[in-house]
Amino acid sequence: MPVQTSIALYLLNRLKKAGITPVVAGNKAANTLLVVADTERHYLGEVMDLDRAVALISDAKRDFDLCFVFIHNDAGVSYAATMGAISKAKLYTLVYGEHFEDQVHKIDFPCTTIAAKAVHNPLPLKKAIDEVKPWDA
Repeated sequence: MPVQTSIALYLLNRLKKAGITPVVAGNKAANTLLVVADTERHYLGEVMDLDRAVALISDAKRDFDLCFVFIHNDAGVSYAATMGAISKAKLYTLVYGEHFEDQVHKIDFPCTTIAAKAVHNPLPLKKAIDEVKPWDA
């Protein structure tokens, strides 16, 4: 999804400005997009493989205060449910895409859902994030 990288970088920036050290966990493609977009690491800090992050949290070797899951398909909903079950983090689901409402209806676990119809234009999702201000949590 075109908006994912720009929204991720925006969120990383807001978290860092709030004194929160972000850690990004994603698949190889998503991580590579972020690393290429922020080669000098102005926003990015630690980047790790998604499966490794799940394993570390499951084994109680690592956890976080906040968790943001980007959702545009069923896999994202499943990952968010997993994070809600294994992590003590306050969970935020960022739901976007052409049919974002379909994904929102599949979320049946405790979390704060931030959702907007955003495919190529990140501004609707940015606005929704700004209304929630998760960096102030």
